[in-house]
Amino acid sequence: MSKRPLFAGVMGWPAAHSRSPLLHNYWLKAHQIAGAYVKLPVAPEHAAVALRNLARMGLAGCNVTVPHKEAAFAAMDQLSDPARRARAVNTVMVREDGALYGDNTDIFGFAENLADHTGLRRLDGARVVMMGAGGAARAVLIACLDAGARDIVIVNRSRARAEVLARDSAVPSAKISVHDGRIADVIVGADLLINTTSLGQHKNPALPLGPDDLMRLARGACVADIVYVPLETSLIRDARACGFKAAPGLGMLLHQARPGFAAWFGVMPKVTRELHDHIAATIPATKDDGEA
Repeated sequence: MSKRPLFAGVMGWPAAHSRSPLLHNYWLKAHQIAGAYVKLPVAPEHAAVALRNLARMGLAGCNVTVPHKEAAFAAMDQLSDPARRARAVNTVMVREDGALYGDNTDIFGFAENLADHTGLRRLDGARVVMMGAGGAARAVLIACLDAGARDIVIVNRSRARAEVLARDSAVPSAKISVHDGRIADVIVGADLLINTTSLGQHKNPALPLGPDDLMRLARGACVADIVYVPLETSLIRDARACGFKAAPGLGMLLHQARPGFAAWFGVMPKVTRELHDHIAATIPATKDDGEA
């Protein structure tokens, strides 16, 4: 056991639903580290003050979840390149001098989860269709660009919001276009389809895509969803039924936590089957399985 207890947590409003404490406390026990990871319910109007007082509360840092990611971005003294590019912070480290360093590990988390489930680490030559233009979409889009994607279509009900995302993420070597029409018409011939919206999430409507629509993807295409409640969304289930490789959302949650744990507790943890099953046991398998 380490001699000095170490502490971190997850800041959100509400924070009760977060599974991050289960995840980080599992790793703390597995690596015999004296410490704890706790929930930090903080109302939006108090987020900046709470972040500035992390050191005073004895915390090495924290994860930041909805609705604080943009407030955290503004409150940092230093930013990682991923956080600067995503314009959002989900992982905060307290430096020895008290300065706050903000990172965005969702980019890493999405890329690792996609590779785990589909084998895709490079997207050179791939046509990518991404549904959604919110905060999570920024991280996913950056992950795709970093993997070599050069043809990306953003599909969103609000064309204006999608155009802002495309403009903010623009790079000379890639074509990022926007579409606000019927998703089934856009995915024809796509090599990778990604859902970054909350559609398909517990209590939310499903995506307007069925197996017949998915069969319009390119042969050998892959499908990814960032939703992890339920464990298997209708999109993931239908994609597998059609013979496509599919990456459900829980793995993104697990992998994005690794860099933060390493920064706070000094060990880069692994995502194992045992860990996955430990967290999955708290999540309904499908939307028909009841409350999360």
